[in-house]
Amino acid sequence: MHRPLYVPQVAHGPAPWRPVAAAHPARRLAARQLRRAGVWLAWFARQLAVPVARPAEPSPLPEVEFCAEAGAPEGALFVNGEYVGRLDVSRL
Repeated sequence: MHRPLYVPQVAHGPAPWRPVAAAHPARRLAARQLRRAGVWLAWFARQLAVPVARPAEPSPLPEVEFCAEAGAPEGALFVNGEYVGRLDVSRL
């Protein structure tokens, strides 16, 4: 006799046409929670990977100096060491 070219794949086991038994509800719940935790951890990892924008450092405040002493120009106003102008007051 001859051997046929097509041999159907037969599953091994008692009844391959029966559906697989459903998992226990606690196992389904645990699997669902683990999947959700995995999604949350992936989201959290992406959030941590984003570089944090550094706030711009505020420019330092100018150093203002008012001279109304003997030996200095009366009422001279200096900003960061440079003469800006004169105020017409002798005492603050």
